[in-house]
Amino acid sequence: MELGASVLENISLAGDVAHIPDKLFGKFVMSACQGVLFEKHRDAVSDNPAFKDVDKATMKAAYSGLVNLLLEAAKHDTTEQNLSTLLEECKYTTERIKEFNKIFLAQKSHIQLLLGKVGSSFPHIVDIDWRLDYYMKNNHMEKVNAAVYLISLKTEVPGEAELRDIQFSCSLEQLQDLVGKLRDATKCLEKIAQV
Repeated sequence: MELGASVLENISLAGDVAHIPDKLFGKFVMSACQGVLFEKHRDAVSDNPAFKDVDKATMKAAYSGLVNLLLEAAKHDTTEQNLSTLLEECKYTTERIKEFNKIFLAQKSHIQLLLGKVGSSFPHIVDIDWRLDYYMKNNHMEKVNAAVYLISLKTEVPGEAELRDIQFSCSLEQLQDLVGKLRDATKCLEKIAQV
């Protein structure tokens, strides 16, 4: 798990007793967990009267650091020991480390389930329909005399039952460029597969 310098600095702010008092730390971590899990709780820290004495800029930075830590730790399935080591490097006290781990580990599986629902895979092309139209005139000019290819890609999206259509039109040159790029991509994938 790699976190940037600014994220580590924000995590350190959350662990600093001068910025987040001990009596509020558990609530602060729980609010960060709830903010990750439920959209309606995203602003729970700023709306909570318990945090009225905490500097707003510091609280915002510390909150973003904790949210980043929660997401990255859940994403990488970080162990309690590795998390404790990271928090020690951020100058957390032993009590705060124990409290953070207790709250996070209770919510870890829920955060992982939420992250599992976030998909970044592209639709898979399963079929293609095309037609060639020839435009002789349009609204702006007398004569156009141009061929236009109308392409409809049938795609399946993981987790959905119905196929989706992606439609576009292109000229002969654009279509030739698309075919060339697809061939290049196929060759790259074949090279990667052979390694």
